[in-house]
Amino acid sequence: MAVTDDAVEVPRFGDPAPVTRILGWSILSVLVAFLINNILVIGYGFETLSSLFSDAWGGAVVPVLVYVAALCASVGYVLRSANTSLRWDARAIHNFNKYLIRSFLRSVFKVGVVDASLAFLRVEKILPTLVSEGMASDLGRSHFVGPYIHIPLIVAGFVIAAFTRTLGFTWLALMIVGAELSIVISRFVFSYEQALMGDLVRYWYAALFLFASAYTLFDEGHVRVDVLYAGFTTKTRGFVNAIGSIFLGISTCWVILGVGLNGKQAIINAPVANFEITQSGAVGMFVKYQMAAFLAIFAVTMLIQFVSYFFEAVADYRQEAGHLDHEPAAH
Repeated sequence: MAVTDDAVEVPRFGDPAPVTRILGWSILSVLVAFLINNILVIGYGFETLSSLFSDAWGGAVVPVLVYVAALCASVGYVLRSANTSLRWDARAIHNFNKYLIRSFLRSVFKVGVVDASLAFLRVEKILPTLVSEGMASDLGRSHFVGPYIHIPLIVAGFVIAAFTRTLGFTWLALMIVGAELSIVISRFVFSYEQALMGDLVRYWYAALFLFASAYTLFDEGHVRVDVLYAGFTTKTRGFVNAIGSIFLGISTCWVILGVGLNGKQAIINAPVANFEITQSGAVGMFVKYQMAAFLAIFAVTMLIQFVSYFFEAVADYRQEAGHLDHEPAAH
């Protein structure tokens, strides 16, 4: 049995590679456990793993159990599917990552349009004429807009992405150009500009840049600065990419997550938990906390893609069928 993805046929079964698969799937399971524990710590007040080394070690029991359960699940999956090929796993992981990416892209498009519209209505004092005074006041607070406007739009983005296949990079790039053009026209033709207009461009551009990185890795679109790689055989490239994925790519993603999600006051957790806004306040968009979260999304999607890339690299080293023939960008 085989599947076809991105014009390459991928065999379902192949020579067993238990060590490689356990390593890759364990990295993903630890990622899931890490994100679950982060939610437990920030949202529900659970202790972090560091409390194992303090008098409050009992509070770390649940986080430890989450990690143990995740690792057991990953090892169990590998043992139950011992003959699954590395490329099948790689492409399954890649396809899931594509779903995450297009979900986030659709979410930021919807949030951007709606939040920019609300900001415009606030700035121009139009909201009180459209809704009640209490609602107008609530729509001027990020702690209301975030949970009751943004989150439903994000959920809708994930639902819509389940029924679509296009990633949406092109459309978001077009919307960024349109938003920037509107700033130029309104500023130099009508002498009108608001903080929300610049916020929208930065919000969309940050999403486009950070969310597109993972798919660019799959498509070998990142620039390689080297004098040797282009001359390597496919097997040698596989070895180099496998080592690089583990010790450079995945490790870097873990550093971002470890620093950004290390407790309630971490540089990503704190803005998200507080629905932080820019200094422009009510005259701007309420999306600064999401732009902090973009760093975590970047690290998560890149880590997932690096695991897929690792599987593909090991399959190349083992000279398995289904090689993706991408020409690297050598400069």
